[in-house]
Amino acid sequence: MTDDVYDHTTPPDGPGRTRTVVICGVGAVTAQGDGAEALWEGIRTGHTAIGPVRGMSMEGYDTELGGEVSTDRRPAYDYLASFGGQVREPAADFALLAAEEAMDQAGLGSLPADRWGVAFGSCNGGLRSAELLARRAMDGAAPEDDGRHYLLVPPQAIAEALSSAFGLKGPSLSVNTACASGAHAIAHATEAIAAGRADAMLVGGSDAFTETAFAGFTSLQSLSTKPAAPYSRDRDGLSLGEGAGMLVLAEESVARAAGAPILAEVLGYGLSADGYHATAPHPKGEGAARAIRGALTSAGIAPEDVGYINGHGTGTPKNDSAESNAVRAAFGEAAEKTALSSSKSMIGHLLGAAGAVEAIVTVKALVEQIAPPTANFTGVDPKCGLDAVPDPGRSLAMNAALSNNFAFAGANACVAFGWPSGHRFTVPAPPATEKVVITGFAAITSAGDGADALWRAWSEGVPLGVDEDGLSVARADFDPHAHIDRRVARRMDRLGQLAVASCKEALEHAGLTADERVGVVLGTGLGPMRSIEEFLLPVLGGCPSHGSPAVFPNTVFNAAAGQVAMNVGAKGPTSTVTTGHAAGASALTVAHDLLLQHRADAVLCPAVEDLSPGVLDAYRKLPLFAGSGYTLAEAGIALVLERESTARARGAKVLAEFAGHGTASDAQGIGRWDAEGEGVERAMREALAHAGVEPGELAGIWANAAGLERADTPETLATARLGVADAAPVHSPKRILGEPVGAGAQLAALLALTGWDNGLASGPVLINSSSLGGTHISLVLRPATEN
Repeated sequence: MTDDVYDHTTPPDGPGRTRTVVICGVGAVTAQGDGAEALWEGIRTGHTAIGPVRGMSMEGYDTELGGEVSTDRRPAYDYLASFGGQVREPAADFALLAAEEAMDQAGLGSLPADRWGVAFGSCNGGLRSAELLARRAMDGAAPEDDGRHYLLVPPQAIAEALSSAFGLKGPSLSVNTACASGAHAIAHATEAIAAGRADAMLVGGSDAFTETAFAGFTSLQSLSTKPAAPYSRDRDGLSLGEGAGMLVLAEESVARAAGAPILAEVLGYGLSADGYHATAPHPKGEGAARAIRGALTSAGIAPEDVGYINGHGTGTPKNDSAESNAVRAAFGEAAEKTALSSSKSMIGHLLGAAGAVEAIVTVKALVEQIAPPTANFTGVDPKCGLDAVPDPGRSLAMNAALSNNFAFAGANACVAFGWPSGHRFTVPAPPATEKVVITGFAAITSAGDGADALWRAWSEGVPLGVDEDGLSVARADFDPHAHIDRRVARRMDRLGQLAVASCKEALEHAGLTADERVGVVLGTGLGPMRSIEEFLLPVLGGCPSHGSPAVFPNTVFNAAAGQVAMNVGAKGPTSTVTTGHAAGASALTVAHDLLLQHRADAVLCPAVEDLSPGVLDAYRKLPLFAGSGYTLAEAGIALVLERESTARARGAKVLAEFAGHGTASDAQGIGRWDAEGEGVERAMREALAHAGVEPGELAGIWANAAGLERADTPETLATARLGVADAAPVHSPKRILGEPVGAGAQLAALLALTGWDNGLASGPVLINSSSLGGTHISLVLRPATEN
């Protein structure tokens, strides 16, 4: 294959681009065995692989059962070597094993590294590593350098391990929407290929058994003592599972030029927020129905075109009836005629991996023209009904199938797949290209409330932060009750309070009322660590029954986004991206692309970080921060993005244009950067090319630099090679205000917007953000008056 199969001179989002996304490789590690064929064979034949869990103590939980992975095989890539780790993370092992299989099947090895990306979904990321770190510390068994294993905890670490394992240097992101994470990863990867940001994406999800999950679902009384029986009249709960599913998505002409197998086509997807409850689905399935309708619309298909639905089907009374109502609402009369089954009856609920593994099952169902069964089905529940495909499944001629995944905090995702060997559907042409603009913002930072306070603190140049046991920390002095009703606020953790408060203020600033056309894409590098600690430590120190059911719902990364949806009414597409210290920038890029596809009229983009005791302890123990002039900061900063046409139609004041973005990965391993800044430079050049801005036109660069020499020096080298005009200053606000972890891009954006009104040169600016593992994201903003 040559590079000629792709026109690299055509910018992303360019007019007339219709790029078909196909699946040309799959891999899986589940309780059914090692490999996608073992998964499919078990599912096709109705084999229940849920049994007694052997790999961890089950004492004190409501069940001893789970869909446990039993493979002893280890991935070829040694992800521990980059930081001298000794203890493996099972979620990383599962992901890498599944990825090896998918990449081998796809055979796209000759594709340029920078045209490959990674989108990884997980509910818990490396939480098992955090649990084991805590247990070793409690037992006094932790070696002196054990703290380096904290590098395995963030979900983005697994995404970066995947990038490094296969040398993939394009976009890299992790997404944590609890049980819908894998499906969201497929959606975001599809968008990246369709927009021309990558030609192929390694995408999927992985989750391992954790004590947190078993104790949490025990606290909610959601676990069944029998293998789950979704849609059945006497179902009484779910079974947990573990494992991974990975897929290779590629632009069709690239895949065909390489001779890759074309297993299925990603026809479309739909995302939505319930905005209803922290854990329970809307009983009528309203939000889920909107996600299903969104998938049908984007795919250009009617309900009658869908032969099979791989259902969310957890086996809990509320979930299954709500999903059934959602299918009826979206499908109408066709609902009763459409086969629907749940793979969770055979492998358990794989949480963040479920969307990817069940996508693979859906693809296999299309390829083999078989509707697999719902195992353990005991009879129709009138509250569910529909055609739940009891054992032994059936042969079924079909050209399209859906995969549903619905999550805690009301995050809904539905992906539509087509069978290229059958009837090819005509996917609607992409909307006409237009601009994405910023119409509102709000900030809660260590400088105080509001953008003016932030500007004053930066202008004065007095570094914020005080020493807390050897680590400089800049806290946000924040009274949630100034923004949120007390009765409502007490059900949120601090992360959720920062998100809701900043989004309320940003909506007010934008003069916008949220509804089903307003989405939420939240970025957080740390996530809900305070809630995880509050839930987990009593469990580890006592027993599973010490886990609080009031705290557990807040332990998922997307709980804060769910609270935003519930409290401001933003029920459009929702996602939570966790690209480490670049999470806020990643959220902005996802929102940008959703808007250009008309998935929403506006998207709230909060970036929130809360520094819990456990987080600070982890940073103290990470070797990256020893002896540095680095300050960690808290923040809740939100931007409102809109398409220019909708903003102007409602008379909104346009504050800036979000003109372009670029993402690149160093692919050098967990905790590693390219010392010469090669990835940073590619991200900057890609963003400038996307925006149509020459380096010499820049009025300034808002650098990622935060006082970490290993990260700051490569950025300095890359910036020097960019050829920026001498008059263009390079600002390093994090050296004054501290690094608000994943909120750095939002912080720099606010300073840039404020600066244009306070004497800084008016012109396009570049904003850099980087994770600790070499994922680099650059954004270009233009003043609203410039065009």
